[in-house]
Amino acid sequence: MIEEDQTAPSQWESTAAWRELLTGLGELDQVFLTGPKAVGDDQAIAEGYRALATALEVAFDTYLFADPTRPIFVDLNTPFRRDRRWGGDNTDAYYTFTPIDPSRRYRITGNRGDSVYFSLTIYNEPTPGSWSNQIVAIANDDDLTYDEDGNFEILLGPSRPDGYDGTFLALNDDGAIALTRDYQVDPLTGRRIDWVIEALDPPGSLVRTDAATAVSLRTALRWVQMLFAIIPLTLAPREDETTLGHNSATRANDVAEPYQVQDANFGWSARDAAYCFGSFSLEPDEALVVTHRPPACRFWNVIVWNQFMAGHNVADERTSVNIGSAVPNSDGTVTVVIARERLAHPNAISTVDRPDGAIAFRWFIAESVPAKPTVSLVKAADAPTAVT
Repeated sequence: MIEEDQTAPSQWESTAAWRELLTGLGELDQVFLTGPKAVGDDQAIAEGYRALATALEVAFDTYLFADPTRPIFVDLNTPFRRDRRWGGDNTDAYYTFTPIDPSRRYRITGNRGDSVYFSLTIYNEPTPGSWSNQIVAIANDDDLTYDEDGNFEILLGPSRPDGYDGTFLALNDDGAIALTRDYQVDPLTGRRIDWVIEALDPPGSLVRTDAATAVSLRTALRWVQMLFAIIPLTLAPREDETTLGHNSATRANDVAEPYQVQDANFGWSARDAAYCFGSFSLEPDEALVVTHRPPACRFWNVIVWNQFMAGHNVADERTSVNIGSAVPNSDGTVTVVIARERLAHPNAISTVDRPDGAIAFRWFIAESVPAKPTVSLVKAADAPTAVT
């Protein structure tokens, strides 16, 4: 049998794009193997390859197999799928995603279930596969009307339909992505939203052309490359693209000042959220005692990630607490104890023996940007075991 020369030019554009994809993916592990963002142990190496596999799977779902004329919301993050732990996930939320065509009209429906906060956000896409840097439109659960069973409807399109007085989001030329958020106080028992999107205009062709497939493959690769321009997170502060959209703490075992997301953002941040980020670096006998005063808000949580901004499934280990699961102190503050194994405090969370990684707070629809949490490094044996 004569083998085809894989380096020879092909008459098919999709063949060239496929080879570019394989080459590009083959180079991306160098981001975490060598250079300034090289990770330090075998656990982090394993996490890096899992992050690559997850990123490719998400990119295929959202770009190769997606069709804006026949849209379907696909899961980006869930509390239960290990192949959807990426991008700053958390154990309390479901995120879904679909590309859209801003010249078309859509109807989105769902039932609020047990969601404590949910929203639909329309983002731009500066170039195919590039991460968003602008929020085009948003509707959260306060903006909607519901029937007696909790069902809701949102219409999208270039202009509001005549006579329609329900929730409508106008799509300008930049509207490229619809992303949903659904937060649960108890994801183990809460009923998630089943987001349904319906195209109101005739669909496009089902024929998948060579040229269109090539575009999708290149778009998927660009999306993965954008992600790995951000991850893995470096343990020391860096003045480069890895800090876009997030404040950085000045040292390990600390957090930065919280901030409110603006319409101009990087990487699909939530407009209704205030964030606070930090890092941990812990020996087996150490713990972090983190205390904050939650403002009045719809929802908050704190979670630990690895260097690839990924957490664990909610049923695997307790790696986060939220507004419903945390036990407050008598003065209204909340203390969380972070260690490599879960300690005795009611709000203790585990890094699952990861020695270093990131800490992330988020507060939704807060009446004010929270004050900076306090962080103390202590011996695990000296960590508090009860609320005060």
